[in-house]
Amino acid sequence: MKRTATAVWNGSGKDGKGNMTTQSTTLNKTQYSYKSRFEEGVGTNPEELIAAAHAGCFAMKLSFVLGGAGFTPDSLEVTSTVSLEDGTIKSSALVLKASIPGISAEKFKECAEDAKANCPVSKVLNAEITLDASLV
Repeated sequence: MKRTATAVWNGSGKDGKGNMTTQSTTLNKTQYSYKSRFEEGVGTNPEELIAAAHAGCFAMKLSFVLGGAGFTPDSLEVTSTVSLEDGTIKSSALVLKASIPGISAEKFKECAEDAKANCPVSKVLNAEITLDASLV
């Protein structure tokens, strides 16, 4: 499987602007700029997209890990907060709120840690990954 995305940038780093389009067109010439990346401007940015990818990947991986252990989650709500410091993505902080019938706290923690270590996005990130997981 391969997936593609295209970015187009016009102008200087600070005053220019660009757009991103994904193969699925979920993003379709979605704007990004210096302001959307480093301030509070309209549009998306690479770090936000990495956070979305990490949250989605982790949630799906955890669902597979739980299924392998005999559990089906009612819901897995995952937030990823990616931090950019000195031009480097330093961390992705995952926060998980899960509803999983019949699972023990110990088994839940084991499955969550497995998913954190083994989801493909976790594996590609060269950053500290933390996990705050709770059953709700």
